[in-house]
Amino acid sequence: APTSEAPTEAVAEVAQTVVAAKTTTTPVIHSNEERFYSPLVKNIAKKEGIAQAELDTISGTGKEGRVTKNDILAYIETRGSQPVKEVVATPETKPEPIQSNGIEIPKPAPVVEKPVAVNSGEDEIIEMTRMGKLVAKHMVDSVQTSAHVQSFIEADVTNIWNWRNKVKDDFKKREGENLTFTPIFMEAVAKALRDYPMMNISVQGDTIIKKKNINLGMAAALGDGNLIVPVIKNADQLNLIGMTKQVNDLANRARLNQLKPDDIQGGTYTVTNVGTFGSIMGTPIINQPQVGILALGAIRKVPAVIETSEGDFIGIRYKMFMSHSYDHRVVNGALGGQFVKAVKDYLEAWDNDREI
Repeated sequence: APTSEAPTEAVAEVAQTVVAAKTTTTPVIHSNEERFYSPLVKNIAKKEGIAQAELDTISGTGKEGRVTKNDILAYIETRGSQPVKEVVATPETKPEPIQSNGIEIPKPAPVVEKPVAVNSGEDEIIEMTRMGKLVAKHMVDSVQTSAHVQSFIEADVTNIWNWRNKVKDDFKKREGENLTFTPIFMEAVAKALRDYPMMNISVQGDTIIKKKNINLGMAAALGDGNLIVPVIKNADQLNLIGMTKQVNDLANRARLNQLKPDDIQGGTYTVTNVGTFGSIMGTPIINQPQVGILALGAIRKVPAVIETSEGDFIGIRYKMFMSHSYDHRVVNGALGGQFVKAVKDYLEAWDNDREI
């Protein structure tokens, strides 16, 4: 006659297998774009055997709905009295290779998950500001949109250096404004854009929009370290006094977070002064939907060959590099190089006797 020993042994074996599976399975918790979990919450979830899917169902009372330590501890206290929702994993179905005329088409490449940063309990987690998130997205979108290419050129700005030192004090007394190098460079860029109007364009789908007005964007640093690009409207129509006042006004209001929406709209080309931070050159990212951006490097005192009617000799000159990033989809190397060469020529042809 059959006995109940065999079924009992089978049940016991299954029970042991389940226990072993529970002890060897450790829940892995990841933060994602929609929800962030602190290392402390992750450790508590791991200790209590709370899986990712179950943790995602806990209502958070922290900032932006985050699950706090108190939230998860409160959940654990009432967890036993609540029906446990079983999460059933759907088996992944792998598509079979498609065959066409006897030729096997390769399977699509598997989706690779982004690496998750591992934080220790001592690491500081800093939430990006809203402005920081917008800037980050704008930068990534630009790199994915435009075919960035760069041209570099060195300009001798000795005449500008000496002229500015000669007139800046009188300019300050008369106009009440500091005369920096930025408006001088902006004036040269505006002239070059007038000479090469196909740099003053934007791309919209498969069409090119040639801009009538030359509106120069001027990258400026905010108090929190982020960047913003106020715009000088109709820059080619301003004299040096007007350009100086526009540059100083926008820079000051940018630092004080007092820019208006209209101040940062309508730019057709952008200039960024990386020399402010000591960099001699850079590879700036284009400000969409524009097709070019010029980085101004630091002015350096360097030995250089000076050509004269009596021969060449070595002298000390003030020089700077300019880095021109442009969109190779619509701007070829000749145009990109000729434009930045035109800026250099305007700077090097500066009149030492110019009145302002």
